Amino acid sequence: MDIRPIRWLAPALAVLLITACGSMAAKRTPREEALYTYVSAIRWSDFEAAANFVDPMVLAENPITDLEKERFKQFQVSGYLVKGSSEPSEDRYEQVVEIRLVNRNTQVERIITDRQQWRWDAEAKRWWLMSGLPDLEPR
Repeated sequence: MDIRPIRWLAPALAVLLITACGSMAAKRTPREEALYTYVSAIRWSDFEAAANFVDPMVLAENPITDLEKERFKQFQVSGYLVKGSSEPSEDRYEQVVEIRLVNRNTQVERIITDRQQWRWDAEAKRWWLMSGLPDLEPR
């Protein structure tokens, strides 16, 4: 039996499979991409990167203070779970998120609820977080 045809058949099938799988992957919408990137920043406790999603108009009115930045450094995010979401209009999105935080100094875990409000900026072609970064103060 001549195995020469098999030599090219296996790599050709592999390339075909990889191409098919790649084309099946759905592209994210701008909102999905923004939420995915924001969640990644929060899960890695990178609040500085997460602050890049806060609406510039909100930051102009309520800038993040040095004290708040230091407070964010005290916590490690141990969980992030979207509890609910709604789309009041095409350019607005809201979600309620449960965030689990561990205090790096005391190793005590705390759960906070973050009520996020997002808006689409057609001019900048991006989503902005209008509700600001999560409030870490206990309620």
